[in-house]
Amino acid sequence: MNRRHFLQSLSALAAAPAWAAASPWKLNYMLASSMYGNLSLAEILPEVKKTGATGIELWPKKHGTQREELDAIGHDKFAEMLKEQGINFGGSTRYDLGPFGLSEEIKVVKKLGGSFIVTGGTGDYKVSPEQLKINVKDFVEKMKPHAALAAENGVEIGIENHVNNLIDTPDSLLWLADDIRDIPGIGIALAPYHLPQETKLLADLIKHIDQKMTLFYAWEHGMGCMKPMPKEEEIQQMPGRGPLDWKPLLAALKEINFTGPTEIFMHPTPRGIPILPTAAETTAEIVRAKNHLESLI
Repeated sequence: MNRRHFLQSLSALAAAPAWAAASPWKLNYMLASSMYGNLSLAEILPEVKKTGATGIELWPKKHGTQREELDAIGHDKFAEMLKEQGINFGGSTRYDLGPFGLSEEIKVVKKLGGSFIVTGGTGDYKVSPEQLKINVKDFVEKMKPHAALAAENGVEIGIENHVNNLIDTPDSLLWLADDIRDIPGIGIALAPYHLPQETKLLADLIKHIDQKMTLFYAWEHGMGCMKPMPKEEEIQQMPGRGPLDWKPLLAALKEINFTGPTEIFMHPTPRGIPILPTAAETTAEIVRAKNHLESLI
């Protein structure tokens, strides 16, 4: 190596750490309004920045009432409230509308500057693996015009893996990811809670989904969320409370350079109540979970 090339190499090496330090990979947090149950937008919006999130996603009944409140107060008023708090609108969860009924919601999300709508898959899932693979492909085919409408409006429809749903198993997620790979406007909202709590399986799924990840839920199964239980058991759905090792999942997210929204998440029982009794306690718990994740990155 001649002297000039040697000096150039040294210069590049010296510059690399400074560049890396300037642009570290990080999670980009979104706050799900359902974490605060049926509290009003006026109570929740001031909490968004405190949690480390830059924006809010709205949930409808039975998990929250904020999506209905948006329609009640009007879009312009909501936009003003967001501006006052210096936060963004991320999108909405609309299981109630289903994946084929999102035309009007797409317009609302676009108008407010949002980028995603989460919903579930639809189709017969109590079938053989061979038939399930065909049913996933059929579902994707039916979704194409809806995905096209979303893409035209700068919105992505995130299909969440959910129990008792077409997209429920690891295999169905793999097939969905493959079938939508080249289709704009549709992606996957990945919920580790609804999957086997095996870190390698979850990390491999993240890497397979790759750029089709619309949203990631920092949500583990813990003791579940389908029946009343002491709060210290219920809250084990939160990162750092339950047994799941988040480090391999975070490493996988970093590997695919996931910069979409991450929601620290859980469901309380009954639905429609904050995860902890007050807004302040709920915010503090989300911050604790965030700090746990940050400590592992």
